[in-house]
Amino acid sequence: MKNWLYTLYLFVLGVISFITGEVVTFIMLGVILISLNNIHSTLKEILKVNKEKNN
Repeated sequence: MKNWLYTLYLFVLGVISFITGEVVTFIMLGVILISLNNIHSTLKEILKVNKEKNN
């Protein structure tokens, strides 16, 4: 996904959380999503290094 799509997703979740009063849940989801994104980026880098190493 592109960065603008993450921004849109974050905005929609933020609006819904403020309407329902679940601000803490919104913050926790944000932390989880950032962590998962970092893990995904790291795994992609490892895969790239392994492919270069095997060629």
